[in-house]
Amino acid sequence: MTIHARILGAAAGGGLPQWNCGCPNCVAARKGEIPAQTQSSLAVSGDGLHWSILNASPDIRVQMARTPELHPTGLRDLPLSSVLVTNGDIDHVAGLLTLREVQPFALFATRDIHSVLSANPIFDALRETVVPRTAIQLDVPFELAPGLTATLYPVPGKVPLYLEGETVQTDLIGEQTVGVRLESGDTVAHYIPGCAKLTDDLRTRLAGAAGVFFDGTLWRDDEMVRAGLGSKTGARMGHMSMSGPDGSIAGFAGLDAGRKVYVHMNNTNPVLDPRSTEKAQAEAAGWTIGQDGMEITL
Repeated sequence: MTIHARILGAAAGGGLPQWNCGCPNCVAARKGEIPAQTQSSLAVSGDGLHWSILNASPDIRVQMARTPELHPTGLRDLPLSSVLVTNGDIDHVAGLLTLREVQPFALFATRDIHSVLSANPIFDALRETVVPRTAIQLDVPFELAPGLTATLYPVPGKVPLYLEGETVQTDLIGEQTVGVRLESGDTVAHYIPGCAKLTDDLRTRLAGAAGVFFDGTLWRDDEMVRAGLGSKTGARMGHMSMSGPDGSIAGFAGLDAGRKVYVHMNNTNPVLDPRSTEKAQAEAAGWTIGQDGMEITL
């Protein structure tokens, strides 16, 4: 069996162009010189008929509108079986408010992430009597959609920005940031849009997978600082960079992980410019730079 994947949104929070940003990428995207990208989301299916959305981005309405596989087949008949969120970041949960139109589907997340949603009454607009909230235990397989099994597991990360306190642990391992193992028959893929460090345990999990959709937030750790757009490094934000000795390109070298696709890229990341040397370097290392609408079958 196969895993069908459609990248609904390839960018990180803010998208490309970001509304308040005048960096070279955002300027080029506004001019139509490079492709614009919406915020992080992936649609997956095991049979091509029943779909799950991994992370509900603020752009989910337009993402679903331009994805025929997710269109209604009748008045309110939808091929959407479920939505799964991998953390409580705004760019991964805000789209749930768009999906409040009394449409049945299952909402999957860890207990800790569900607690974040439950603590904010605005998410009560997504009625639990219509959209049941199911808390998923780590390392316990469950049916994500017909023909597609998922397993959640911890990856190093941090709590959402709006939950940060005075002390921030950027490589926290628990239920707040998870990866997703997808399985259809003998085909296995992984979705990890946020990751602070490629640990030995994570390398072991990914070995032999047919494909990995992985955190591509920044090209270099101090990218935003150098650009004059912020004071935080990628490490401080809970994201490992692509380049450098501690980056994901080096970390994945020698790892049998099949198709490697970067997702969740910040608007400043030079790989979003098809003309950049950084994009060429990533591709030479065996990576695909994710794009909105990209279809991948594993």
